[in-house]
Amino acid sequence: MHPLLAENVARVTRRQLFGVGGTGLGAAALATLLARDTAAGTVLPGLPHHPPRAKRVVMLWQGGGPSHVDLFDPKPEMVRQAGADIPESVRGTTRLSTMSSGYAKWPTVPAIKPFRRYGAAGIELSEMLPSVGGIADDLCLVRSMHTEAVNHAPGVTFFLTGAQVPGRPSLGAWLTYGLGSDTDDLPAYVVMTSSDKGKTCGQLFFDYYWGSGFLPSRYQGVRFRNTGEPVPYLADPPGVSRAARRALLDDLAVLNAAHLAEYGDPEIDTRIAQYEMAFRMQESVPGLVDLATEPQRVLDRYGADVRTQGSFAFNCLVARRLLERGTRFVQLMHAGWDQHNNLHTQLAEQCRDTEGPAAALVLDLKERGLLDDTLVVWAGEFGRTPFGQGDPANPKGRDHFGRAFSWWLAGGGVRKGHVHGATDDFAWNITADPVHVHDMQATLLHLLGIDHTRLTFRYQGRQFRLTDVHGHVVSGILS
Repeated sequence: MHPLLAENVARVTRRQLFGVGGTGLGAAALATLLARDTAAGTVLPGLPHHPPRAKRVVMLWQGGGPSHVDLFDPKPEMVRQAGADIPESVRGTTRLSTMSSGYAKWPTVPAIKPFRRYGAAGIELSEMLPSVGGIADDLCLVRSMHTEAVNHAPGVTFFLTGAQVPGRPSLGAWLTYGLGSDTDDLPAYVVMTSSDKGKTCGQLFFDYYWGSGFLPSRYQGVRFRNTGEPVPYLADPPGVSRAARRALLDDLAVLNAAHLAEYGDPEIDTRIAQYEMAFRMQESVPGLVDLATEPQRVLDRYGADVRTQGSFAFNCLVARRLLERGTRFVQLMHAGWDQHNNLHTQLAEQCRDTEGPAAALVLDLKERGLLDDTLVVWAGEFGRTPFGQGDPANPKGRDHFGRAFSWWLAGGGVRKGHVHGATDDFAWNITADPVHVHDMQATLLHLLGIDHTRLTFRYQGRQFRLTDVHGHVVSGILS
């Protein structure tokens, strides 16, 4: 059991003995809380289970379903079959969304732009990804991801929490619970969001994507806003000095510690820790988001939008600054990849907005000696259909598709310049080395030194884990 949780159990057991008369106990509890690391800083006993290859993670989540057919999985046969129905022998009984499951025609739509070989490894990627192509020899491209989810929110929730129904802890919460934090001045788990400039996608970011579920709420992600102050209410009110704020927090901590000793509620403990973190963030956050100290060549690498707060480029650079300051898990969530009827215009726009900053982040980490122990994951909830959506004679988009899609990873113990898995001639069925959502979860935990079957939490009478009762480490992507 986590030491903090064990202490909470002990407090509940002693409650009747000490009652409300233990003012000395409240002071002692406060001293203990302030003397030890922040609550998120405690590593679970026995962790890591084995030597980790990665110490930190940045998740570049591409919400909406990036098209593997157009970006990552070249299919010459689809060019030859353009416009013809994808054969029933290929389609089988694949589950599709209600938007296209009743179609009578399934017109093959090949990639809208040519593919090119990049790097010494010769990995084939769309010409819409020149910057990602420039880091091809650092990438592990997985072309055999698959999921049961066919709609956005369940698909995102499935990977980030292990279930399609909300309520379980997110990946970042599990990591913070198990591995703690390497910083006292910033949250261990930070989330930032962005969207395509035209707001064409419409995907929402629900807070359970970074929630703690049934874990104590101290393990949930801290969301940095994309307008105004990144974290609200950090600034002291007019007329309140730092010394006065410190004195106020000390007094509140005494009251909260006494309350905690009496009731043993973990959320009171969370409140104490969060007050302390907020006080320290008053000093750390303004410097974190001030890019004035960044060399111009670094800013240029991230692109023209890097100074625009809330852009994907800005978030990527801030992510690097968070990681080098000790934040363990940074989750960037970008909406814009849901091209149902605007594939031929908006897919290229999405690539222009995001692929350069993503590649810049990898290069930046590499130059600073951080890539080897930082795991970079570029991911989406599913891919897009190999057939066109809309008028069969002139389809304008692609629907959701979970039977096969692609992700890429870099750093943190994954193979470099490697392609894992394969699909058939229509990018429909996986033909080699399938990787399920739970398999990828198990693999990411493995790279961080965690046996996914052993990181558990007892809730409502059973032991829960991120991968539920599934998942196998994908050894083929490990270096």
